[in-house]
Amino acid sequence: LSFFDQFSSPSLLGIPLVLISMTFPALLLPSQDNRWVTSRLSTLQLWTVNQITKQIMMPLDKKGHKWALILTSLMVFLLLINLLGLLPYTFTPTTQLSMSLALAFPLWLATLLTGLRNQPSTTLGHLLPEGTPTPLIPALVLIETTSLLIRPIALGVRLTANLTAGHLLIQLISTATISLMTTMPVVSLLTFLILLLLTILEVAVAMIQAYVFVLLLSLYLQENI
Repeated sequence: LSFFDQFSSPSLLGIPLVLISMTFPALLLPSQDNRWVTSRLSTLQLWTVNQITKQIMMPLDKKGHKWALILTSLMVFLLLINLLGLLPYTFTPTTQLSMSLALAFPLWLATLLTGLRNQPSTTLGHLLPEGTPTPLIPALVLIETTSLLIRPIALGVRLTANLTAGHLLIQLISTATISLMTTMPVVSLLTFLILLLLTILEVAVAMIQAYVFVLLLSLYLQENI
């Protein structure tokens, strides 16, 4: 197997299993019940979702709070997929650029269309900063339009690149640890310690990248409401 085989989409008998790997994390969440006294697990789940929603909604006005459900759901979805992808023999769908762009592009377009529908002049005004000298107006409009169109690509590529780089580093260092175990056990132990530290870092990266993805979407939404 090559280092990049872990990023190939899993299939069984020619049937792609990406859908299962995307929906499986949701099955791990405890389901709500109608009892007065809830379990510790469901209480922890409610507290976590509450904290996530609070953090995401902080930059938004009251008009943007109607997006709370979709943004919180996206955050929990990305968080579970990224974290479960760090387990052995698992597949991370967000390491596929098609998956990340399929999430980034429609949501970015929705924020843009919201702005064009509710306040078209203000949204188009973002393409030209106030007080721009007249000779620079065409160039600045082109630059701002390009930066606006690059946003969804940057969102998707950032998520995919960070996770892919982390998975590759873990695989490289684990391969070095195993190959050095017989010849240089002391060096192998040092690389194993580096591997442990890198795994902790990757858990943090998985959480941070999910948060950054949704936070940037909420900031784009705030611009347009």
